[in-house]
Amino acid sequence: MLTSTRYRLGAAAVALALASGPALAETWDMPTPYPDGNFHTQNVRQFADDVKAATNGKIQITVHSNGSLIKHPEIKRAVQSGQAQLGEVLISSWANEDPLYGLDSVPFLATDFASAKKLYQVSKPYLEKKLERQKLKLLYSVAWPPQGLYVKQEIASVADLKGQKFRAYNPATTRIAELTGAVPTKIEAAEVAQAFGTGIVSAMITSAATGVDSKAWDFVKVYYDVQAWLPRNMVFVSLDVWNGLDDATKKAVQDAAAKAEARGWDGWEKKTADLNKALADNGMKVLAPPAALKDGFAEVGKTMTAEWQKAAGSDGEAIVAAFRK
Repeated sequence: MLTSTRYRLGAAAVALALASGPALAETWDMPTPYPDGNFHTQNVRQFADDVKAATNGKIQITVHSNGSLIKHPEIKRAVQSGQAQLGEVLISSWANEDPLYGLDSVPFLATDFASAKKLYQVSKPYLEKKLERQKLKLLYSVAWPPQGLYVKQEIASVADLKGQKFRAYNPATTRIAELTGAVPTKIEAAEVAQAFGTGIVSAMITSAATGVDSKAWDFVKVYYDVQAWLPRNMVFVSLDVWNGLDDATKKAVQDAAAKAEARGWDGWEKKTADLNKALADNGMKVLAPPAALKDGFAEVGKTMTAEWQKAAGSDGEAIVAAFRK
């Protein structure tokens, strides 16, 4: 009788442990586009660790970096369709879907971290509403370093870009190529080195971070620090998944997201000078843009800001007006 009682108590203890332990844990798949050495990916991995800790292991996020699970162009749709629970993307990659997604890549509208953060804050409510209509919940968004121009040899003005094969990774860079007479060519970050090495492209505008990730010094020699814009990544979760969480878990995830957002902005700002130095230390010429090149890009910026406002309608006008206050 005593043995039977002990057996029942032991079985009950095992059942309780299972009910309160791994059986209640959720594993979320998180595809991301960038390699493990990139600060965005490092920040995502810290976010995943923070979520696990804050939820006492209830939410465990598996990060699939560098497009290893789902390629960048498919990540947003994968989360919407339930293939993954959350993901990270470059927002402006979806600018053709809605002008709002292209705001942070309008050239020379916000050109440093302070102005980029202001632009994010005034546009954030619009972005959140847009994502919710697409069954997504914004968790956080972090800017890249300012964008610079990579070319194989020094140039004097935007006219020197005419005819060059120009890497395009979003509608903004495609439009810049068109306005400068360059030939836009769609290339993802992971393909940059190969594209330059095989002559598919000969110029690009991207951050010093991408330049370091791709070891740009192996295929280009000149970097102009034009500080064209600061594109942002966003991390989002399926709204269906989000709505299935209890309030305490939602708060834990949001707190971890807030930490990731603050850490990301602060980290990239501190790293920017080091990234420029890394390009120079590896043999690249890191130059300020000549006056004619700077003026030419400023004109491109004016054109594209006007085009963006027109495409975005009343919301676009309200966002730009709030930004310029």
